[in-house]
Amino acid sequence: MASPKAAGIPVLILKEGTSRRRGADAQSYNFQAVIVVTESLKSSLGPMGSDKMLVDGFGDVAITSDGATILEEMEIEHPAAKLLTEASKAQDKEIGDGTTSLAVLTGSLIKEAMKLLDDGIHPTIITEGYKAACDQALKAFEEMAIEVKPTNRKILAQVAEAAMSGSLVSEGRKKLSDMAIKAVLKIANKRDGSYEVDLDNIKIEKKPGESLDDTLLVDGIALDKEVVHPAMPKRIENCSVALLSCSLEIEKTEIDEKLSFEDPSLVKQFLAAEEDLVKNMVEKVASTGAKAVFCQKGIDDLAQYYLAKKGIMAVRRVKKSDMEKLEMATNGKIVNTIDELTKKDLGKAGLIEERKVGGEKWVFVEKVPMSRTATIIIRGGSQRVVDEAERAMKDATSVIRNVLVKPAVLPGGGAPEAEAAKKLRIEADKVKGRTQLVYYAFASALESIPLALAENAGMDVTTAIADLRAAHNKGMKNYGIDADKMAVSDCLKKGVLDPLAVKRSVVSTATEVANSILRIDDVIAASKMKEPKSPPPTEGY
Repeated sequence: MASPKAAGIPVLILKEGTSRRRGADAQSYNFQAVIVVTESLKSSLGPMGSDKMLVDGFGDVAITSDGATILEEMEIEHPAAKLLTEASKAQDKEIGDGTTSLAVLTGSLIKEAMKLLDDGIHPTIITEGYKAACDQALKAFEEMAIEVKPTNRKILAQVAEAAMSGSLVSEGRKKLSDMAIKAVLKIANKRDGSYEVDLDNIKIEKKPGESLDDTLLVDGIALDKEVVHPAMPKRIENCSVALLSCSLEIEKTEIDEKLSFEDPSLVKQFLAAEEDLVKNMVEKVASTGAKAVFCQKGIDDLAQYYLAKKGIMAVRRVKKSDMEKLEMATNGKIVNTIDELTKKDLGKAGLIEERKVGGEKWVFVEKVPMSRTATIIIRGGSQRVVDEAERAMKDATSVIRNVLVKPAVLPGGGAPEAEAAKKLRIEADKVKGRTQLVYYAFASALESIPLALAENAGMDVTTAIADLRAAHNKGMKNYGIDADKMAVSDCLKKGVLDPLAVKRSVVSTATEVANSILRIDDVIAASKMKEPKSPPPTEGY
């Protein structure tokens, strides 16, 4: 029996319309996509990096230099470039900084790999070499790292300011970094000699108006809500707090119903019964001794009236995330139904007060028993400014957290990458075979970070890299790109510092992403589903 090929019969394995790229074509398809994305991000790296204006389909504009935000707003569809986007999101979530460096280094590793492939080196040799070179680079970082006292405010300030330096709000970074340090140290929990930091305990709110100098740090929780009834107290000290995930109102039925009464007196009885239900709810709350109520759902007008008569402050429609923060801060318990509420479920607060922020009423919950909570209310001249300030604040709190958890720093300005590149070239001479070329390629890719910093600062790139290599060859391992002086200088003395955890994550993640793309030699893309055609109109209609 003849084979299908011999008989000239085509064998269809893939769905009709599916495209396929193999070998060098597949590699080029993926490489070019990643390089295009990373090249667009390179100009955003460092204190002199440029901002990107991103306009979405609705016409909303975002101006930022944050790598993770740029990649997210670009809405990338290419599958290989999506790997970089996912890695950037993970970096931003876990480490909070270094997303632009991650993209730049990944692109450079891909570029260097393209040269090696052109020289006939197999992808497996490249990926294995990249892994080994990455380990050597991380080792160089560890040897170069400077151990610091976790709570050293000077070090924390230098790290935070470096993280904010390239943002739109870099001019106000001193005040913002000071707030970030206070907030992180407040929520930090020391256990067995090391620190645990949950950044979810820092609530960041935005309110356009005023200037960055008017940004507030609240020792507790601030809610962009107001007290629901004008007759309620606007300030309460040393009070018990009830936290309700249920509503203080008569629940409506899921289906619409109508009631008809033959006797008008029954209507009065019906309304009186409803009023009694609401009154009983309020009495139940009041009987526990609560003087403030935070409700995740609605509060009926009648309930508001009775609460006000009892002198109880109430806030309604509080977000679930804020309710959880209130639960932790006040040491109370969120109750699902009024019937479950007891005195034991109440939290405590030293001060609850309604204040105005930018012309709007907010409720502040301060002097709470569980002090590991803080709120930062960011002010700014426009929505875009406060959006960028929020991103900068998140970067700052993240790098401060990183230093507290792993108290070790490195000089910035591309100094660690230059030092690791120098050591890799020395190590390459000890390696046999084509892996030696892979080590050199990895070293060149590492130097793309100081190279981009120099280029964005307007320096002569060739001269800057030559001076940087010369300095490191002389043992000046802390020398990096000084964007202010437009020269190579000691970044440690200048106080430009990066957490060791950030640098480690950037290099290891970039290597993983580059290796993942290098291993692909076949791209099979299914055709997109087409909408079914509408049936032709029937004659006569």
